[in-house]
Formats: sequence, structure tokens, C-alpha cells
Amino acid sequence: MDAIATPFVQGRLRNERLTFAIETECAHCARPIHIEMDSDLNYSVAEKEADPMILAPMVDFGKLKDPSIVDAF
Repeated sequence: MDAIATPFVQGRLRNERLTFAIETECAHCARPIHIEMDSDLNYSVAEKEADPMILAPMVDFGKLKDPSIVDAF
């Protein structure tokens, strides 16, 4: 999954509710996965049998030397 934090951060900065769709695939079996998520990080998965794991990186901003967390990864 790419750039999950971007819509979440934009929604918070703009004080707007945002919804976005993610089209990806399982890293194990390559089956497609469709996820909808909102700016409160509520999500739903279209494929009922799918149980995706979502990574939420923990960043120590006091030690971050990169211009943004995207550059750190």
C-alpha cells in the first residue's frame, strides 16, 4: 500500500473528512485486495476472505533528519 498517511494527514490539516480507495494485492498469493479508508482511519475490505495487515510506522520526530517521513522510508 502506498502513501496511506498522505490522505489522513491532508484531512487533518484541512479539517476535512476524506475517503480514498486502495487497490493492491496480497504479498503472499498476489490476489487483488480493494480497501476503502477514511480520514479517521476507518476502513473496509471488499474481499470478505481477506485479512490484510496494515503497517503504521512509528517515527521519532525529534530524531528525524529527513525532510519528511516519506523521505525516511
